[in-house]
Amino acid sequence: MLIDTHTHLYLEEFDKDRDEVVIRSIESGVEKLFLPNIDLSSVENMLQMSERYPKHCYPMLGLHPGSVKKDYLTELEKLESYLGKGKFIAIGEIGIDLYWDKSLLAEQEQAFEIQLKWAKDLSLPVVIHARDSFQEIFKILDKMYVPGMKGVFHSFTGTKEDAKKIKEYDFYYGINGIATYKNSALPEVIKTLPADRILLETDSPFLSPVPKRGKRNESSFLQHTCQKLSEILNINSDKIEELTTTNALQLFRIEA
Repeated sequence: MLIDTHTHLYLEEFDKDRDEVVIRSIESGVEKLFLPNIDLSSVENMLQMSERYPKHCYPMLGLHPGSVKKDYLTELEKLESYLGKGKFIAIGEIGIDLYWDKSLLAEQEQAFEIQLKWAKDLSLPVVIHARDSFQEIFKILDKMYVPGMKGVFHSFTGTKEDAKKIKEYDFYYGINGIATYKNSALPEVIKTLPADRILLETDSPFLSPVPKRGKRNESSFLQHTCQKLSEILNINSDKIEELTTTNALQLFRIEA
């Protein structure tokens, strides 16, 4: 069994064939799909997915840094009201994104801190979005980290130095289709990661792996990333399946 630890299956890109995508995923061996939230507008669709497929789809709650606007405090307050309404497996995806816009850095930092506190209060892992923002995120984690805090750096694309810093928190690394790209520097970094802290993800509908690059990504494509990880680490693909599944179940405290 494989686990897709990060898929936005509730988005409109899947409106026409969502059920078929879930079926293809299960048939390919990807039996559990973890759903990170984006913002207030996506919560209900995400929860509907988890209600429709309770044995396969598991929801998280969070405000994506790309959705942090001037009214972020109001949005966070409304999102927080959902925490008592559903069984969320994590707070996510949260973090800081400075790729497109740096003007709301202060707001993103504050939103990140607020949601880290949710995770601490509820003893839930965090799913961190870190795009052009590792140092900013490390600064906040250094301030707010407490022993026992758990989390994953989703779509990890950091350097070997970033990886070492993440290891200090004993956090996990989410590996997706980027590892399969021809000019990616990620494979060399992956070789330095602790194997018991690696997770597989798609980030679908984004970041399709080779040989599906350019197409809408979906969870059944996770097999290609699994195979690439097998090549990078020189470990049998069956062992990679077992390893990454065990890691995911352990972090998110899900029964097999």
